[in-house]
Amino acid sequence: MYVKKTPIRTCVVTKEKCDKRDLVRIVRTPEGNVEIDLSGKKNGRGAYLKKDKEVFAKAQASKILDKILGLEIKDEVFQELNKLL
Repeated sequence: MYVKKTPIRTCVVTKEKCDKRDLVRIVRTPEGNVEIDLSGKKNGRGAYLKKDKEVFAKAQASKILDKILGLEIKDEVFQELNKLL
């Protein structure tokens, strides 16, 4: 019997390997916008964050998403992330 693999992704802040469902994907679209990708399938450069307020705060303080995505991430994105929890 075939067992479907569970996709594993790495959180950019904690470097933990987690199930894709336990993470949130942040995407830089080809147009240069930053969006939260709940489906996990949007086109563009993506980075994953663990679903935890402390992780979101560390990502905002360290500006790691700015470095990975190559754009300045606005505070509105982090406010939306906190609303998801």
